[in-house]
Amino acid sequence: MKNMKLLSLVAASSLFFVNGCGNTGGGTPVASTELPSEVKAAIDAPNSILSEELANTLSHMGNEERLAYDVYNRLYSEWGTKQFTNIATKSEYKHITAVQQLVQKYKMSDDINFTNVDLPALGYMNTPIEDMQAGTYDIAKIQKLYDDLISQGSTSEVEALNVGCIVEVVDVNDLDEYITLAEDSNAQDVVDVFNFLRDGSYNHYWAFDKGLKNRGIVDGCCTLGTEYCHPEYPQK
Repeated sequence: MKNMKLLSLVAASSLFFVNGCGNTGGGTPVASTELPSEVKAAIDAPNSILSEELANTLSHMGNEERLAYDVYNRLYSEWGTKQFTNIATKSEYKHITAVQQLVQKYKMSDDINFTNVDLPALGYMNTPIEDMQAGTYDIAKIQKLYDDLISQGSTSEVEALNVGCIVEVVDVNDLDEYITLAEDSNAQDVVDVFNFLRDGSYNHYWAFDKGLKNRGIVDGCCTLGTEYCHPEYPQK
């Protein structure tokens, strides 16, 4: 029972299945949860030994990937910008699913404990996605980030695209740290899943950068300053 409560965070972020998009607003396409074969292989691989710090990265990324999904669906409903719905339904959806399945893998052993959950547990363990409240999280830092991003992105379409740049840089920064931690712990399954998330974030960053440039913002994401200017990110 204790473990179920602790794991409700990421389960809540991930129980999207075939029902689609929950309470994020109408008109969003149903997404696919099919994961790449290498991600499935990582999830099916033998369990690694997770320290408390590494276990907390699963909780954090469960929140953070759902934040991206929720923010993009909300901003799509606000502005109708295709980047948002494409990224939410074709990629973030899969990211959430990957984290969910990784957590379920370790949940079975009942030996991980998320100590970074600092808001009341959502209790979404068995809740269908359509009954989940978008924009509500179990980690205060992510809750504040969501609120701030929605406030910024609601002012104009350009600011909404700026929000996309911010979300993806935050994702990459966290994943850089967490992948190093997982590598140091020889947790190859976590490394592989997090690399999948980071590769997606690189692609999303450039999609938002292009969206800004197409609207006359010559410097794209770099308009936000050096913190969000990353020409070194790989491009496909």
